[in-house]
Amino acid sequence: MEGRPLDDSELVRRARAGDERAYEELVRRHQDVAFRVAVLVAGNAADAQDAAQEALVKAYYALDRFRLDAPFRPWLLRIVANEARNRRRSAGRRAQLELAVSAQRSSGGAAPSPEEAALARERQTALLAALNRLREADREVVAHRYLLELSEAETAAVLGCRVGTVKSRLSRALARLRAELPAAMGEEGVRT
Repeated sequence: MEGRPLDDSELVRRARAGDERAYEELVRRHQDVAFRVAVLVAGNAADAQDAAQEALVKAYYALDRFRLDAPFRPWLLRIVANEARNRRRSAGRRAQLELAVSAQRSSGGAAPSPEEAALARERQTALLAALNRLREADREVVAHRYLLELSEAETAAVLGCRVGTVKSRLSRALARLRAELPAAMGEEGVRT
């Protein structure tokens, strides 16, 4: 791809016309978030990897059904989430949420002290445990919106609902999460 970077819809047009490099570029752009969505839904990295790869293949064969006036990322992530959900269901598991700390963000500052790092790990563990105690629908809306940092519109597209539904589900899920956290965090609770 020479010159200015092409937007997703132009890459889709080219991929539909048989340009394999165009689809490879779409995969490169979205594979990390696709994997993170699959981990959130499938519950473990092995199933998530398989689900993400299978979803990327399915998306390629479904490109003719993609509406060019719609954003590509939510469409793709919905396919990924559905594939991961199908894999989890077929395995008959109630998976625990496995979240990897994003290495993409750097702190930009000095490394924390060992005590601060240990306290941060304890808080993260407590937060994840509280998140895992929520219903699946609550976990999904919180994870997509805050852990994957999708917009409300993108979250709605991935979950297959309206933006208003995302807002109300998110509000209720956060209330339930706050109720879970004091017990998980000890006396201290969570400061927001």
